[in-house]
Amino acid sequence: MINANRIEELNKEQLIELCKMFAKNWIAHDGCWFLALEKKYDMDTAIEVDIEAWRNFTVIEAKKIMRFLGLEKKSGVSGLKQALAFRLYSSLNEDEIIEENGNTVLYKVKTCRVQAARRRKNLSDFPCKQVGVVEYGYFAKTIDESFETECISCPPEITDNDYYCIWKFTLNPNN
Repeated sequence: MINANRIEELNKEQLIELCKMFAKNWIAHDGCWFLALEKKYDMDTAIEVDIEAWRNFTVIEAKKIMRFLGLEKKSGVSGLKQALAFRLYSSLNEDEIIEENGNTVLYKVKTCRVQAARRRKNLSDFPCKQVGVVEYGYFAKTIDESFETECISCPPEITDNDYYCIWKFTLNPNN
């Protein structure tokens, strides 16, 4: 049992645990919301609405992370790497953030709570590529508008079975 009456009374370990719980709650709500849409309408409609929600949320999330970390606009590869590590997903999924050749970042998701939950419920993988293109693309462009985002592997088009998804962010000097 935690002996505290307010968040401010928690120690560091408890705060970290609380942050992870909040992230799990958020992703559970996102899943419940999506499954309700999917059940009432169909997968295509649920994805269409999900894309619009992510178009807004991912920008809000990126801006709040930038403020928290003190990142300036156009913070490039180093800013994107740091911001990706502070997303809600970062404490829930096993991922890798790899810098390549100074202007490219690979983001590889090894474990995915969303897909794992769907599999536990005997549901097919969520075909998240079209949502991810918006989610990751807008997130990266909020950090630095010069980023171009490319999906390397993601349901329904898995090209690397060691990862649930792989995203490539390239800083385009012409932007």
